[in-house]
Amino acid sequence: MSEAELLSQMDEVVIKVLNQSKVIALVGASPKPERASFRVMNYLLARGYDVIPVNPLKAGCDILGQPVVASLSEIDKPIDVVDVFRNSEAAGAVIDEAIQVGAKAVWLQLDVIHEAGAQRARDAGLDVVMDRCPKIEIPRLGIE
Repeated sequence: MSEAELLSQMDEVVIKVLNQSKVIALVGASPKPERASFRVMNYLLARGYDVIPVNPLKAGCDILGQPVVASLSEIDKPIDVVDVFRNSEAAGAVIDEAIQVGAKAVWLQLDVIHEAGAQRARDAGLDVVMDRCPKIEIPRLGIE
């Protein structure tokens, strides 16, 4: 498969995930406005997504008016996407937790790549997006 075909295939997954999702668990959420996770969370909330911040160090606090939970297992509704703002090394454990809680997709942010974890997710039936940012992809792909 050519690089162009691979990119097109990934765009199709991105479009599917963003169009079919409402509930996004944002792992690595930060209350600091200068952090990418804060800006992306704010953007997704403004677009109407239900974003649940996940950060064990901030559990019990609010980020952008949303209560923070310590782990995915604390979320009491079905999770469409687990958006991972952790480094590549930590991403594998987050992917495994996403599989365990029955998420429909995992999204690894820019520069976050974990091929083995991505394969485990795909094998479990999850859609996988790696090394992309929804705040960039939504306008680039013209997603409403």
